[in-house]
Amino acid sequence: MDQVHSIPEHRKGKHLSFEERVVIQTRLKDGWTPNRIAGELGCAPNTVRNEIKRGTVTLYRGNIFRYKTKVGQAAYEKNREACCRRYDLLEKSAFISYVEVHFFEDEWSLDVCAHRTLKDGTFESMKVFL
Repeated sequence: MDQVHSIPEHRKGKHLSFEERVVIQTRLKDGWTPNRIAGELGCAPNTVRNEIKRGTVTLYRGNIFRYKTKVGQAAYEKNREACCRRYDLLEKSAFISYVEVHFFEDEWSLDVCAHRTLKDGTFESMKVFL
């Protein structure tokens, strides 16, 4: 195979890079199958097929389907925005401060702190967590 650019070896569990998406687009234009592209990239054929689905756009009123690297990369980045873990510590910081004060200074147990807040309705939004 004649390669103009060298492709770093794809490791299992890693996401496709922009360069690998460019290779997919180029090889599809050359008529390669997803299995052959996967062999060159060193990843699973299903990974290539999924990427082709993600980055395919319709042209000419839906008559032609083409894979576009930028569309695939944009879809990847959009999906990555929603996949990170959400930390809600800031929302609960007032409750944590309340428990710290009464636990250490007033020597309340954690159960007493929780039941007092439920009884008083001090932290109404925290009711789900208690």
